[in-house]
Formats: sequence, C-alpha cells, structure tokens
Amino acid sequence: MAETVEETYETEVRRKVIRTSLKIEETSSTTKTTTMTTPAKLYGKDLSEYDEIDVDELLNKLSAEEINILAKEVDPDDTFLPPSQRCSYDCEKEATGPLNRKQLIEHINKQAIETPDKPELKPYVPGTVRGKKWIPPPPPVKEQEADEQIAVDLGDEYEQALSLATQEEIIDLAAILGFHSMMNQDQYHASLLNKGQPVGLGWDGITKASKQKIYPMDPPNMTDPDETIKKVQDDDPKFIDLNWNNIKNISDEKFDSLFEALENNTHLETMSLANVGLTDRGAEKLAQALEKNNTVRVVNVETNLISPSGIVRLIKSLLKTKAVEEFRASNQRSQVLGNKIEMEITQLIEKNPTLLRLGLHLEYNDARHRIASHLQRNIDTKRRLSRLGATSS
Repeated sequence: MAETVEETYETEVRRKVIRTSLKIEETSSTTKTTTMTTPAKLYGKDLSEYDEIDVDELLNKLSAEEINILAKEVDPDDTFLPPSQRCSYDCEKEATGPLNRKQLIEHINKQAIETPDKPELKPYVPGTVRGKKWIPPPPPVKEQEADEQIAVDLGDEYEQALSLATQEEIIDLAAILGFHSMMNQDQYHASLLNKGQPVGLGWDGITKASKQKIYPMDPPNMTDPDETIKKVQDDDPKFIDLNWNNIKNISDEKFDSLFEALENNTHLETMSLANVGLTDRGAEKLAQALEKNNTVRVVNVETNLISPSGIVRLIKSLLKTKAVEEFRASNQRSQVLGNKIEMEITQLIEKNPTLLRLGLHLEYNDARHRIASHLQRNIDTKRRLSRLGATSS
C-alpha cells in the first residue's frame, strides 16, 4: 500500500487543500489495480466541505481590522501585490509636512556632533598593541612537503657554476633570461647597460625612488622664416636643412611662398615643419611641391593639424618623383586614422621603392606588418645597390 499526498494551491482563495489518496495494488494471474481515495483532513476536520464555499462572500463579511490582519499574513513575495502592500509595517502617523531635505541633513549632522563618542575600554598609548596581535597561521603540511620535494637536476657542470656564482652574476643571468620578477628595476637596467650592480641592492634590497632628472628647456627656435624663404628661393647651395620646428604664428602667405620656392629648389635635403600649425591647405601646397622636387630626402610634419585625408595626399605625392627616403607625420589632429585610411596608406607605401623610414602611428597589425616588411625590402635593396656600386668602382 502506498500513500500519496497531493497539494494544490488556489491563488484567488489563498488557501491550501490537501488530498490524500490510497492506492492498493494486487498482483495475480490477472493484474488488478484498485484505488481508494480518503478525504483530506486538517486538525481532524474534513476539508471537502469547504470546497463549495464562496470566498468572496466570506471576505465581504470581514471588517476592516480583520482584513488588515489577514493582509499581514500574505506572502511578501507575491508579485500580484504592489510593493507598498508587501511590507507588514504600517505607519499610522500622519505626515507633519512636506519633506525639507536641507533641514533634515542639518538635523542629522547636529545629532552626530552632539552625540558623545563611546569611551574606549582601553586607552590608546603610542607604541603599545591593544588586544591580541594577529599571527598568520603556518602553511599546511602538504604545501611544505611539496616545496621540499621540488628539485631540478641541472647537471654537474651547471650546478657547480651556479654554486660558485656571485649574487651579481646571478642577477645578470636573471636579466638575460627575462626573469623580471626576481629583481627590481635598478638591478635590471644595470644588468642591461653593464654598469655593475648598485651597492646595497641585493635580493633583499629595497628600490628607492630615483630623483627626477631635470633637463634644461630647449632653446627657442630663432630661425627667421623670411630669411630661410629667401635662401630657398635663391636656391642657395649651402642651405640644405630647413628647420621651422616650434615656430608659432606662421602665416599662410609664408607657407605658400616656401612651398612655391621648393618646387624649383635643387639643393634642399631636409625639411622640418613640426608643430607649426600646418593645416590641410598647407599640406596640399606641400604635396604639390614634393611632386616637382627631386632633392628633398627627409620630410617631417609631426604635431600639426593635418587630417587623415591630408596625410594620404602627402604620401601619395611621394610616388611622383620617388626622392623622399624618410617621412614623419605622427601626432596630428586626429589620433586614429581608421582602417580604410590605413589600408590606403599601406597600398601607397607598397608602391614606393625609395621610402626607407616612416613615422606614423598605425593601429592595425596588418598595416604595420605590411609596411614594415616593405620598408625592410627597400633598405635591403638600397644596401645591395650600394655594394654593387662600390665593387664596380
């Protein structure tokens, strides 16, 4: 005989009905199953007589106080009730007035200041420990045994070499192998520069903050733009390096005069225009001049206001005469060029057989790898041609 209990819940009535059913199974030549159901009881009373009772009628007979008492017994996790009715706490006091947040905060601060601190059970004395000092527990025995069992067989030759090595030699060996966690920065840089280990900085040494090195300010660029423009216009054979770096407030007219004179110049080799406020308008004029010039080898336009499209225009102009070997244009108005611009720059550089160095921040690995590989091929080609020229002469 197996006794089973079936439970059903009715949300509207909010009461629990328990039914107990008895199942008797008999096995013979022909299997028969007989089910006998007994009425469920609660505290000795039969619950079947409450099945036909109308709950709404019972609730209508309850008073307001009885309904409040019944509401407090409701499960607070019932999602059919609003949040305000899930809490059993019911404040019966009336509101004293509208909420004044500033006055409430001032009252809380005043209460905090006026409330005296709790006296300490044991007064504080400098240099003494109050209470029981915490001592970390020893490591488990299994970990200790595991540490003791770890042994590396390096061979007699290496064991003898390491046993006779000094602490400075072991630190140098750790720096060569790249074990940065075994040493501090001073030890690591001293090993790389072969300066000898600092005194007092062993395995247990503490790295102290080194004093900041104060370098003198760079002197202002005293180059006269008008004078240099005149030299470029006159194609002075001794004037091969133009440096306008960090010169402020250069007008567009001076840029135009310089780039127009650059088109016919045959001696200028280096042009430095870093941090001069060069915009796309000036970049377009410079690109037109580079397409006609055959002597400029180095162009530096870093830290200006050139857009990504302006940089593409400058790199594209290098394909005309193929004379520029070094081009630098990093740190512009837009720090990120974007995938489309970087791929376009990569395709232009792969067509340039003379460019050897490029100063430009690229975000994507594909562009960086392709450009680096192409520049290395250009360098190898130039080295091979120079060797052939030397042997032939």
